[in-house]
Amino acid sequence: MIRLDANSPQSISEDTPDEIKLPTNLYSDEPPLETDFHREQIDLLIRLLKYWWCDRPDFYISGNLTVYYNEQQFKKRDFRGSDIFVVLGAEKKNRRSWAIWEEGGKYPNVVIELLSSSTAKVDQGAKKTLYQDVWRVPDYFWFHPQTMEFAGFHLVNGRYEVIIPTEKGWLWSEQLGLYLGIHEQQLRWLSADGDLIPLPEEQERQAKEQAQQRAEQAELRETQAQQKQERLAAFLRSQGIDPDQLPE
Repeated sequence: MIRLDANSPQSISEDTPDEIKLPTNLYSDEPPLETDFHREQIDLLIRLLKYWWCDRPDFYISGNLTVYYNEQQFKKRDFRGSDIFVVLGAEKKNRRSWAIWEEGGKYPNVVIELLSSSTAKVDQGAKKTLYQDVWRVPDYFWFHPQTMEFAGFHLVNGRYEVIIPTEKGWLWSEQLGLYLGIHEQQLRWLSADGDLIPLPEEQERQAKEQAQQRAEQAELRETQAQQKQERLAAFLRSQGIDPDQLPE
């Protein structure tokens, strides 16, 4: 059962009895991912943000990881895990799970759920309510890797409002200062300027392609200059002038 109390998004409930010692260093308790589409999508978004923010020490992103958010939920084993979540202002380190009481009361700033036939009802119902009313997640998105269903919500005065997509169908995350959009049937991050955030290998391939284009353009310019010189020499000869005898 989901406990829908009125916790602040920055701190766990003040009603937690002082005598209860909450467990620490808990393991994640999430079920296996349903398809390769889900696993690859989760890995992709995590890799991209880590690469894009490689110099930032103040965020945490993970996927298919249990979030323990109060002692009642822990006792009842009614855990909730998000397919992808981002916490800002958090130490960048590896974790077995995310326990609110071990993380200074921090809840996720952004959550992304990947829909499937078996999870869509929960993701669009009970989890949305949880993220709105209990976790108070500012930005919530869902995406179906097979049907391409895609939607986003921003928390305004305690209620989720639909994020209006751009003409290209992108959704803006105020928390991250990035867009989410579908590119080649996968969900990708895009910069505020609308540039696709690349994987390292994509960036390397792009750099090689650009270097090759520059080399080809330089070769073309050289060929054109040589052809121009040959046409000039031919014209001079037609006028009875030996181009090789011209002063330097």
